[in-house]
Amino acid sequence: MRKLPIEQGQPKSDNEDLSNYRHHMAIHWHDFYSSDNVTPAKKANLVERSTIVGRIGIMMLACGTGAWRVRDSMNVVSQKLNMTCSADIGLVSIEYTCMDANNSYTQALSLPNTGVNTTKLNALESFVKEFDQRGDHWTVGEIHKRLDVIHRMKGNYSPLQVGLAAALACSAFVFLLGGGPIEMICSFFGAGIGNFVRRKMIDRKLTLFACLATSVAVACVIYVMALKLLNMGISLNPRHEAGYIGAMLFVIPGFPFITSGLDLSKLDMRSGLERLAYAVMIIIVATLVGWLVAMLVHLKPENFEPLALSPLMLFLLRLPASFCGVFGFSIMFNSTPKMAATAGAIGAIANTLRLELVDYNVMPAGAAAFLGALTAGILASFVRDRLGYPRISLTVPAIVIMVPGLYLYRAMYNMGLTSISVGALWITKALLIIVFLPLGLIAARILGDPKWRHTS
Repeated sequence: MRKLPIEQGQPKSDNEDLSNYRHHMAIHWHDFYSSDNVTPAKKANLVERSTIVGRIGIMMLACGTGAWRVRDSMNVVSQKLNMTCSADIGLVSIEYTCMDANNSYTQALSLPNTGVNTTKLNALESFVKEFDQRGDHWTVGEIHKRLDVIHRMKGNYSPLQVGLAAALACSAFVFLLGGGPIEMICSFFGAGIGNFVRRKMIDRKLTLFACLATSVAVACVIYVMALKLLNMGISLNPRHEAGYIGAMLFVIPGFPFITSGLDLSKLDMRSGLERLAYAVMIIIVATLVGWLVAMLVHLKPENFEPLALSPLMLFLLRLPASFCGVFGFSIMFNSTPKMAATAGAIGAIANTLRLELVDYNVMPAGAAAFLGALTAGILASFVRDRLGYPRISLTVPAIVIMVPGLYLYRAMYNMGLTSISVGALWITKALLIIVFLPLGLIAARILGDPKWRHTS
């Protein structure tokens, strides 16, 4: 039997060096077709057509969108290529089968990591829409070349710009939680430097837990250092220490939290549960690291010093603060400035509405979160019909600022001190809001998207 060279995929023997092997090997998509192929893709062989479907699916999954949107795009392309597609989609993997009248072809694809890239998602959705409308004569090679262009799209922002976006978002977040100028200034520096460190570590391909733990610890320490520097010039109330929680809120897993609820509502159980587990894992690691740092430097998550603001002034300040918070998170998700500003405008309306409903005791926090998310979903549907942005790139940033990161941290902090009853109270408050946020978006999708509201 002929021995295959290592380059063609044969495993090395036990005594050979395995240092060059990677956990996830790159897929050379161009090996699946002939570069001089001029035949329209819909007339290509099953393997070539199926590979197009799989590549589009895995690229969309890498952008952070939910399983329903990934499957819908794969189905659109499959139908255009005269095939039927059945896909099982998770957080970082896809197993799918494409069938035509005579044969079937199955592939399993996986990603080394997960993340969010709304600009690339927008480009992929535009590609799928264009292919559905005008792709009858596109060749396999032409399709892959177009996908190559999208794949090679670099991030819109440098680590410094992403750090500034986190600084803006978290300082606005702290104000919305009840903090004042001191907490906002310290959170600005803590979150900015913390997210800068996280981005640099991500660029170096470091593992998830290392990025999370290091960036959260750096954010909390920088907050304390900034507070100490300010305290050297002016005498500050010790309660300003409570704002350190805001410095670590840039790690809130808004996309997996929200998309898990959307996937579960469409019975994509595998994807929904995997996304939920991923989000919970991030929350646990981040809050535990924050708790450990708090123990080391003697910080306590007390209530913020009350702000001497009239209800009207508070309302007027909440609008720009909500806008800045959502805008900053959108930039962190790699949205273009125009897309981020659009999401910011939606979030300013939806989040301010939610906060005002709670302040005036119109309804409990969970119900207000539902109405805020519903408002964001309806506004995003209205904007999407006119600007064409992916709905999820507008809705998730608009409501991620509603995720109760403060409640989650206080729950973990008190449980760490074995104050189980207090911790359970905070986790219950957090869960009521977290559950209602995706429910609001689901209701908006049912009302405004006929394709979503049906199961076929």
